[in-house]
Amino acid sequence: MAKRGSVAKMWHRSIILLVLILVLGFGVVAGRLFYLQTYMAEDLQQRAVEQQLADTTLSAKRGSIYDCNGNVLAQSVTVWNIVMAPANLKTDKARNIVADGLSKILEVDRETVYKQTKEKNFYSVVKRKVETTVKNKVVKFASDIYKEYGISGVISTIEDYRRYYTHDNFAADVLGFVGADGQGLAGIEYQYDDYLRGKEGRLIVATNALGKELPYQYEQKVDATDGYNVTLTIDENIQSVMEKYVRQTINEFNVANRGCAIMMNVKTGAILGFACEGSFNPNEPFKIADETARKAIEKLPESEQEAATVEAQEKQWRNKGVSDTYVPGSVFKMCTASAVLSEGLIDDKTTFHCEGSYAPYEGADYITCWDSSGHGTQNITQALCNSCNPAFMQMGFMLGREKFYDYYVGFGMSEPTGIDLPGESSDIWFNNGGVNGMQLMDLAVASFGQNFKITPIQMLSACAAIANGGQLMQPYVASQISDSEGNVVKTTEPVKKRQAISKEVAARVCAMLEENVVSGGGTNGYIAGYRIGAKTGTSQKIVDENGEKTNDYIASFCGIAPCDDPEIALLCYFDTPDPDINYYGSAVAGPCFRNILSEVLPYLGIEKVYTGEETENSDTVTGSYMDMKISEASKQISNSGLQYVKVGDGDTVTAQNPTAYTTIPKGGTVVLYTDSSSKKMSVVPDFSDCTMSEANALAIEHNLNLRIVGSQNEASAYAKSQDLSAGSQVEQYSVVTVTFNQDDAIL
Repeated sequence: MAKRGSVAKMWHRSIILLVLILVLGFGVVAGRLFYLQTYMAEDLQQRAVEQQLADTTLSAKRGSIYDCNGNVLAQSVTVWNIVMAPANLKTDKARNIVADGLSKILEVDRETVYKQTKEKNFYSVVKRKVETTVKNKVVKFASDIYKEYGISGVISTIEDYRRYYTHDNFAADVLGFVGADGQGLAGIEYQYDDYLRGKEGRLIVATNALGKELPYQYEQKVDATDGYNVTLTIDENIQSVMEKYVRQTINEFNVANRGCAIMMNVKTGAILGFACEGSFNPNEPFKIADETARKAIEKLPESEQEAATVEAQEKQWRNKGVSDTYVPGSVFKMCTASAVLSEGLIDDKTTFHCEGSYAPYEGADYITCWDSSGHGTQNITQALCNSCNPAFMQMGFMLGREKFYDYYVGFGMSEPTGIDLPGESSDIWFNNGGVNGMQLMDLAVASFGQNFKITPIQMLSACAAIANGGQLMQPYVASQISDSEGNVVKTTEPVKKRQAISKEVAARVCAMLEENVVSGGGTNGYIAGYRIGAKTGTSQKIVDENGEKTNDYIASFCGIAPCDDPEIALLCYFDTPDPDINYYGSAVAGPCFRNILSEVLPYLGIEKVYTGEETENSDTVTGSYMDMKISEASKQISNSGLQYVKVGDGDTVTAQNPTAYTTIPKGGTVVLYTDSSSKKMSVVPDFSDCTMSEANALAIEHNLNLRIVGSQNEASAYAKSQDLSAGSQVEQYSVVTVTFNQDDAIL
């Protein structure tokens, strides 16, 4: 009995233990279930959705970029992604048919496509961003294999976009470019990327329990939202003119390190043109545009090519007008003159003396003037026109370091301008220490624009402030942002940063700049009928881009027009022109400045207003004298201030030269033919390097009408180009236009 009772107890304990195990086990399971259903519910639901859905991003159409007249400069064009649903391919024959056809049309590796046909999903990209012509071939192929083999539901096309720049390298430094995935990497594309890129869409595909995608009827598509459009202040016509002449100057003077020209509306700060030549093609931004640099890289050892390519790319992408700093040189003298006038330290009777060199303070080394013979005694206007360094050193020391630096800050040169382009650099001042970093010798050389560095856009902004009654405006290149329906979502309003100088002082300096173009060192900027003011600049670089000492120069020319009511400011800037040709700002940058304005000012509707002297010497236009009696024609010609030569025995005009409505200089000659007599011809002489009097004598000798453009300085201007080739034969008294430039070493 005892033994039987012992067994019963053991059995009872076992049951209790089993019950405890069951209770504990179910308790743990119940607790885990409660935990999963409460605390983990949201996370598990999200993970379940992720397992059950395949999510594909759909590209948004990037907004377009327009010039101020609505011309498209950059836009996104439709391309196509070619997609397969390989899970719908049931036989190896079908897989081979699809692989053969798609690889041939898309020009991709056949084996790669064949491997894709074996995948067990309904969305596999074969090739991205193909043109519409290729897409159409793919659609036809899909139709053909359905008709012939019954293969369907395998090939589809999905719309995508590729960035396209309508004029290749046109305004490349302003526009910038985008990367492979459509993000902005430079220029406006980078600066306004948040507006331009739009909002991506989604293609959501359901999957089964094995993770395989279900057929297309289980898809859900959320369309992408187009990006906003950006309208620039840049004018395509002005930009084209500027790029043409910057490129021409670079070629003519063999400029080694690029050049640029920037034009600003002085009253608003809007940039009308921004031409930095020697950059890149944004349609192929990673290709080295400089052929010489590209060939040099190809000759390098393979291990060095990648680093050299990256360096060359970064150089061509760099916007020289906002990212490079340079020594401004004598163009800065307009700021020094403004400062000394604003402080009331001089008046009309104040004079400055130049003996060809000057020691700015006791014990200092003598600093030479560009004219070693000296300029003698001169007032401030004469000093500016002579670009006299000793005179401006004297002005600098009248101001002192504190006041000089105050005006440097006031003209906006101690900080970036805030232009809406990426990569803007700050100035490089003496010891980077403001007024405290400036020694007496620093003050001396800074007064004529040497040994500190600013950006071209800073110098142009300061010049524009002088033209705008002393108001310093913030430059900008984007005028408005609008949606795909044309609704404006953002507009740029002009921003006045400060009053740098008084309106009265600004007007006086403008008059000085105008006198410099009429009779001083800036005559290469002269255009008859337009009141233009400007200052030349020839600055020594001291060190090159690699920090090495150099004797290279920067040639620049900065000015305004029209001086009586300024509308635009223009800076032309060339880094390292060939010294064996010419490196002075007046000779290199001046003609570029003049050529740009000679086309832009009429385009802007600014009418010519001639002075009395200009009217007397201005060009006129021939009339149409055909079928007139000689007596009547000769009278009209004389009334126009012209002369005439009669050829033939008749009394009625049968032909004339120059032809009707030709621009001809006052006092020029018109040939009137009265019968079928053979036309008399002249050989065009070579006017190169002639003075004006020499050129006029040559034209008279060869029976030609001479039209003079460019510098009107008879003492120092020389013929640099002619529109009719030397040695060519033309009718007598044809008009030959000769361009004169001043070549003097005006700094």
